[in-house]
Amino acid sequence: MDILKKIENFREEEERLKWEGTFADYLELLKEKPYVAQTAHSRVYHMIKDAGVEEENGGKKYSFFSDQIYGLEESIEKLVEEYFHSAAKRLDVRKRILLLMGPVSGGKSTLVTMLKRGLEQYSRTDTGAVYAIKGCPMHEDPLHLIPQHLRADFFDEYGVKIEGNLSPLNMMRLEQEYGGRIEDVMVERIFFSEDKRTGIGTFSPSDPKSQDIADLTGSIDFSTIAEYGSESDPRAYRFDGELNKANRGMMEFQEMLKCDEKFLWHLLSLTQEGNFKAGRFALISADELIVAHTNESEYRSFISNKKNEALHSRIIVMKIPYNLKVSEEERIYKKMISDSDLSHVHIAPHALKVAAIFTILTRLKDPKKQGVDHVKKMRLYDGESVEGFNSQDLEELKQEHPDEGMSGIDPRYVINRISSAIIRKQLTSINALDVLRSIKEGLNQHASISQEDRERYMDFIAVARKEYDKIAKKEVQKAFVYSYDESAKTLMDNYLDNVEAYCNKNKLRDPLTGEEMTPDEKLMRSIEEQIGISENAKKAFREEILIRISAYARKGKKFDYNSHERLREAIQKKLFADLKDIVKITTSVKTPDESQLKKVNEVIARLIDEHGYNSTSANELLRYVGSLLNR
Repeated sequence: MDILKKIENFREEEERLKWEGTFADYLELLKEKPYVAQTAHSRVYHMIKDAGVEEENGGKKYSFFSDQIYGLEESIEKLVEEYFHSAAKRLDVRKRILLLMGPVSGGKSTLVTMLKRGLEQYSRTDTGAVYAIKGCPMHEDPLHLIPQHLRADFFDEYGVKIEGNLSPLNMMRLEQEYGGRIEDVMVERIFFSEDKRTGIGTFSPSDPKSQDIADLTGSIDFSTIAEYGSESDPRAYRFDGELNKANRGMMEFQEMLKCDEKFLWHLLSLTQEGNFKAGRFALISADELIVAHTNESEYRSFISNKKNEALHSRIIVMKIPYNLKVSEEERIYKKMISDSDLSHVHIAPHALKVAAIFTILTRLKDPKKQGVDHVKKMRLYDGESVEGFNSQDLEELKQEHPDEGMSGIDPRYVINRISSAIIRKQLTSINALDVLRSIKEGLNQHASISQEDRERYMDFIAVARKEYDKIAKKEVQKAFVYSYDESAKTLMDNYLDNVEAYCNKNKLRDPLTGEEMTPDEKLMRSIEEQIGISENAKKAFREEILIRISAYARKGKKFDYNSHERLREAIQKKLFADLKDIVKITTSVKTPDESQLKKVNEVIARLIDEHGYNSTSANELLRYVGSLLNR
């Protein structure tokens, strides 16, 4: 389908979704679909919930955010449950401005943009449909037409609670255009659009001396005063401020804490009472979600000013920290690169992971728990199993520093350094060492990093480099084995057969001759020594493995190569130890013979076909690992 056809289809869909009728027709619609009368906060909550919710690791993962925001599941769950869900139930929290607080490039703006785009789409669905008094510049809720003295009866009949009063303009229109006949007032379906200023607004403060409060609340249209005779005539007023236009939806208040005080006081009555003052009129009702965002230093400065106490009590602060999971950070980089013009450059496997390791280390606070260093903490946070630690330890680590993730290196810095390396050196392929080198060079030019932090970050680059060395060696050694997983499984099965016979004091039967054999102590020790199991500790280690196998069998689970972390490590090291000399000789010979050259070409082909390298990065990896093994 070509683009013009899609545009035509969209236009047809727009026409199909349109609805117009009298207030009496709207009430019939309300009987069928009471959810069309939901509040702005309720609409946002149901939009998020309707996109899908998954239970994951004892928490909730919201599909609405999963394509754009990575590694912030706990913060998102808190935001949705503690703010949006409570506000949807009309609890007092909806009378608060939502302030997202977090470091630069942490995802605050992305989150707000997602809510805006989401509302635009949701208002086009059946469950997200929004109806307003036709011709009203503030898209007013038609239920405001119901007089105050009849609202209790209306609730009894329809089960819908009405909040807010009819605006001055619609009050005049009701009398002049409809002769007071509420049932004849025209109602239409509206569709949220930030571009058309329907239900979504954005207020950005500028110079306090020149910015007018009219940007927020509208202004008098002086050209019409001669026609209407008075500034207090609602027809002589432009209801075109951001608070007016964002009614029924949401308003983003950018840099709210930098704003002049006169703008902030208007938010006091809007959040607390659901109305604001504009022109020479009574208070104007508005139902909208107000979202602002700021960083920690600005927020601390704001709350330290006693004059802001009243507003402070009407703000609910939600922390949006940096992501603290390596795998999710890697996803952030992949997305940022795919959105850029760098997507044609080959980025070698693990290059982004190594950058993510460095970045996450800069964000982690020093662990207080005994036996935990930064690397173990990083692995636990990323969901990896670390021997000797469990989920309880992970929770304790998270509780140690409530402000963890509020500082460190931001994703944009890493992407800027990758871009710099590619553009400056005219590279078409970039590997992990190129990335680390570029990050290191950039730290000296980073004006906002203190000397103390710079030294810490240099240490973390060294740690990330060590992690990469392990990954690189493992990658090459895997490529040297034609079927690595099969070899590992065969070696493990052989080990387990011997361990079982040893613990049960049985003998093994030779599969070829059928003769009985004693367990192969040499094989078992060659594997156990890889992870430092002493002669005295071997019996306990073997018995522990048998207990683990029994536990798996009772639960109906299969014990495999990944079921025991230390055994897996021992098997890997044993395989690699057997291979080390072959890899070392093959990768470091300057003039390889025919058989060595054949082996190198096979390994390069495997790295390209099975591991995601290209010819350049595969050759660079082999050379690097050769140099590591020769040290």
